[in-house]
Amino acid sequence: MDHNVYLLATDPSNPCRDVIHSRDTGLKIRVFCLDEDKFSALDNEIQLYGYAFRKLYAFETINIVAEDALDVVGAIQWYADYIGCPEMEILPEDPRPGQDIAM
Repeated sequence: MDHNVYLLATDPSNPCRDVIHSRDTGLKIRVFCLDEDKFSALDNEIQLYGYAFRKLYAFETINIVAEDALDVVGAIQWYADYIGCPEMEILPEDPRPGQDIAM
């Protein structure tokens, strides 16, 4: 069974601004700490959410292509394990009150 290898780009000036990169595909996912960062979801990208250590994270793809869409959850699971929270539940909707209203 093939396993994707993921790399992490970090921003030394903002520890909440990681970017997950797949080594073998073009998949890139930006990580946001919603307790600290403003976040506006982009219509043409995939967004998923998860809680770790009482902090809510948003994960948003960067220039997603169809063939990489199936790897998004695996990349987020890798990140959850990387930060020491392998039990992170990945949520399809923003769980904050009022955030699921379409405009």
